[in-house]
Amino acid sequence: MLDPMMKPHSRIREKLFYGWWVVLAFFMITIIAFGARFSFGVFFKPLASEFGLTRAETSGVYSAYMLLCCVFAIVSGWGADKFSPRVPFSLMGLFLGLSLILASQAQSLRQLFVAYSFFLAVGTGGVYGVSVSTIIRWFDRKRGLAIGLTTSGVGLGTVMMAPFATYLIANVGWRSSLIIIGIIAWLFIIPMAMFLKKDPREMGLLPYGVESSGGKTGGSNLQGSSSPATGFSLWRAFKTRNFWCLGFSWILTPLCLYMAVTHIVPHVTDMGIPAMKAATILSLIGAMNIAGRLVVGNISDSAGRKVTAMTCALFLAGAVIWLIYLKDLWMFYLFAAVFGFFFGGISTSTTAMVGDIFGLHSIGVIMGTLSACWSLGAAIGPFIGGLVYDMWGNYSVAFSISAAAMMIVTFLLAFTKRETKLDR
Repeated sequence: MLDPMMKPHSRIREKLFYGWWVVLAFFMITIIAFGARFSFGVFFKPLASEFGLTRAETSGVYSAYMLLCCVFAIVSGWGADKFSPRVPFSLMGLFLGLSLILASQAQSLRQLFVAYSFFLAVGTGGVYGVSVSTIIRWFDRKRGLAIGLTTSGVGLGTVMMAPFATYLIANVGWRSSLIIIGIIAWLFIIPMAMFLKKDPREMGLLPYGVESSGGKTGGSNLQGSSSPATGFSLWRAFKTRNFWCLGFSWILTPLCLYMAVTHIVPHVTDMGIPAMKAATILSLIGAMNIAGRLVVGNISDSAGRKVTAMTCALFLAGAVIWLIYLKDLWMFYLFAAVFGFFFGGISTSTTAMVGDIFGLHSIGVIMGTLSACWSLGAAIGPFIGGLVYDMWGNYSVAFSISAAAMMIVTFLLAFTKRETKLDR
């Protein structure tokens, strides 16, 4: 029972499960990290013009970044199983800001690859995998909602950063814009990292929704309760059909998503629509991404992860096919709303599936490995988009490839099932 003389703010701390503060900290971090990642489309044409690059070459800078993210996602995931996330996230924040500031000083394509592709991968490669694997440890019940809230920073970062970067480029140039965004990364990410805890056991708590021996749930004291987390090792997960179905779906899904996000601004401006209006399309994708993560994440807690993920995949396939035929600005806005919503929905529901299927024992390195698959797909997609444009002069074939990828994802998800036997 709470002391009646306890101060109001102390009562709030007592009542509010600390996992929600972890969610808030990760939410702030993902706003900056993914805002920087998804703003590349806004910098696309200025970089191509500055360095005299083709679209395939410009896309290659981003693709190299995403390929390097594969490596750092796995390393970070392994670290998430061993250490507190405070130190790695402080270092990631440091490298994120440093990468953008160094990229602003690049004088050649080689320097751009080192400053942007390599250092930004160090700074952001592990953000998604470590954040969601940590949230999975904190939440048993409401896991989909918690992941949706955490990763809605991905969408909000896009909403905020795309028009902000466009405004900066128009007024101070692309180099100064990168410096400003890099400084913002330092000011937000490093302080937020101080709030992070690896799991509830660090604070003597149980995961949200887990029942103790005394019958208490959701942040109750650890005393008299459970054993360490159960689940699959990475090696055991490798031997399951689920892992390979999820792994390939985590390659094909970002192939579609990142191809569209990276090339939507160049595609729209090619049709004569001003750059600022084109950037608002990217922002709308981000805004609806937030809605999709929250709504679909909550729905998946009750309706099931698989059916919601498959539904999202089908809608994404249809949206990208429709994109081929769009001409008017209002049509692009409608596309952005549909695409962004189901982008957020499939990301949240498939992420929650990982904890449901494989348990918590090695969730960090499993999530890191799957995040590496995601980064691989995100590297392939933009490069294919740029290569196809250079060959055919338009994006029709590229967007058709994206739609086919999402149809395959639908079938892969259909073959996943909930695992019932877990290793200790």
